[in-house]
Amino acid sequence: MKNTLKEQVLHNILTNRKAYHEYFIEDEYVAGVVLTGTEVKSLRDGKVNFMDAFCFEENGEIFVKNIHISEYSHGTYLNHEPNRLRKLLLKKKEIRKIRKKLDEKGFTLIPLQLFFSKKNLVKLHIGLAKGKKLYDKREDSKAKDAKREMERNIK
Repeated sequence: MKNTLKEQVLHNILTNRKAYHEYFIEDEYVAGVVLTGTEVKSLRDGKVNFMDAFCFEENGEIFVKNIHISEYSHGTYLNHEPNRLRKLLLKKKEIRKIRKKLDEKGFTLIPLQLFFSKKNLVKLHIGLAKGKKLYDKREDSKAKDAKREMERNIK
C-alpha cells in the first residue's frame, strides 16, 4: 500500500510553486537526500532556496544541483559548501523509469517540495516534467479564472 504525500509530510520546508505553472508534471517521486549535519540544521532554520534547481541521472544515480542551503550560523570548520551536488536516494526500479523518460526529448527532472518526513528524515518530492508553451500557460490561467468565477456564482 502506497502512502500519499500528505501522509508522509511532517513539516514542509520549501515548495516550488512556480513548477506547476512552468511545467506539465508527468510523474512524481519522493526521494531521500544525502546531507551533512550542518545542512540539516540550516534546513530546520529554513535557510534554503531552489529557484534554479534541477536533477539529473549519472552512472545509475540521481543527483540534484543548485539547491542553495546556507551555511549553518554556529558551524565550525566542518560547515558545508552551500551549492554542492547532493545525491538522491531512490530505488533502482524508479531510477530506470526516470532514465527512460529523461532520454526522451523534452523531459526534465525538477524538485517540487522539500520536507521533513514523519521519521524526521529530509525528503525531496521530485517531478518528471515537460515544459509548457506560452499558450498552455494562458489556457491554464483562463481555466483557473473560470473555475473561480463559477465558485463565486455558486456561493
